[in-house]
Amino acid sequence: MADPRGFLKVTERVTQPKRPVPVRLMDYKEVVERQKDGTLQQQASRCMDCGIPFCHQGCPLGNLIPEFNDLTYKGRLDDAAARLLSTNNFPELTGKLCPAPCESSCVLGINQPAVTIKQVEAELAEHLMDAGDFVPQPPARHTEHRVAIVGSGPAGLAAAQQLTRAGHTVAVYERDEAIGGLLRFGIPDFKLEKQIIDRRLDQMREEGTIFRTGIEIGKDITWKQLQRDYDAVIVATGATVPRELPVPGNKLDGVHHAMEFLTDNNRVVAGTSSERKIDAKGKHVIILGGGDTGSDCIGTALRQGAASVTTLAIGKQPGTERSENQPWPMMPVLFEVQSSHEEGGERSYLASTVNFVAGEGTEQNKVIGVTVAETEFVAGKRLPKPGTERVITADLVLLALGFTGPEVSGLDEQVSIEFDNRGNVARDGYYKTNTESVFVAGDAGRGQSLIVWAIAEGRACAASVDQFLMGSTTLPAPVAPTDRAISII
Repeated sequence: MADPRGFLKVTERVTQPKRPVPVRLMDYKEVVERQKDGTLQQQASRCMDCGIPFCHQGCPLGNLIPEFNDLTYKGRLDDAAARLLSTNNFPELTGKLCPAPCESSCVLGINQPAVTIKQVEAELAEHLMDAGDFVPQPPARHTEHRVAIVGSGPAGLAAAQQLTRAGHTVAVYERDEAIGGLLRFGIPDFKLEKQIIDRRLDQMREEGTIFRTGIEIGKDITWKQLQRDYDAVIVATGATVPRELPVPGNKLDGVHHAMEFLTDNNRVVAGTSSERKIDAKGKHVIILGGGDTGSDCIGTALRQGAASVTTLAIGKQPGTERSENQPWPMMPVLFEVQSSHEEGGERSYLASTVNFVAGEGTEQNKVIGVTVAETEFVAGKRLPKPGTERVITADLVLLALGFTGPEVSGLDEQVSIEFDNRGNVARDGYYKTNTESVFVAGDAGRGQSLIVWAIAEGRACAASVDQFLMGSTTLPAPVAPTDRAISII
């Protein structure tokens, strides 16, 4: 146990410091800073090493949270990092991007602020990078089997690393010009600087993983060709089809899906594009959707120099404390103030979008406003309340409404893959699709979810593929496709 009386002596929850708002709005560097010496150990000491650690229920990866907290408190950071890496391929990513369902199920959180588990994880990952400890772990011997993984997000990369270390020859296919999927192109640098991804990719290359970019499977190479050339194929393309908003004017110039805006800006920041195609500078920006993607749009629009940024959410403003119908250890829906919200912009709740307003004359194809009305609940549905309509000025509208599922991309026609009633790639209890030797992991089979679930499914799918190829496996399988963890996500 970290400290038997730690949670009594250290009652304050201290999170990572952030750079001042006026400073960080001038660049795209990460918002958070490293903690002062001693703070990490002090915060880790609050872990109670519970007899039944409910934080394990919150984490699909099965991270050994009480163990690495104890080792962190004792200053044994190398050992703590080793415990973390034993269950999580990419703590440098989850420590920055995961919403930490483990903290929502922390026992200390019943009557005190929860242990800063995510922060300990992030600092351990920083410790690894500082020490240059992304040491390649190539396999002791190679098998004769070849595996193709389509998609280079967290699920695909986790599966690739596991299978490469098991001795298989693994090739990861990515249609974009660089590896990383939405990690690279969808998440702004102020949340995840891209050299962090590159350092992990360097390790994976040295282990033997092959990366092939700029190749769209289903178009440049058919799925049938891939199935023929490899012993197993993993579909890890994510859930990238954006949810539409079927209201009048949704095709006007200036109305874009959030990912169009974010990927365009990320390419400019990376230097692979010299000019923004969607620019918020000097514009009144309206963001529809109040989740993480909407928050990313706020921070990006403000850094581009938007005249104003307003977020509209159709539902009620969440409370600041757990509601009775979301008791511990469930992950509650709470009012969040993320780093982008601290930087500026306004948020409006119970705002239903009625239509997008077009200009006149030469501006008739361009959005100039959004008509919104108060949301009323009728027979369980959220509808615009008649008579409450008003128009908000808008030069740029960003739809951050989530995703409906994976792109089909020839899966159905070329290899007869079936999809479930939610639009995801159908699979059995071993991540197998209905087509021989084709598996699916992550959001492509699960639907839009968290990064920890993507990594967990990538690891588990790798175990199923290894079992399929070798007849047995020693790879861990932390979750099954049927695990949806409705109670904690």
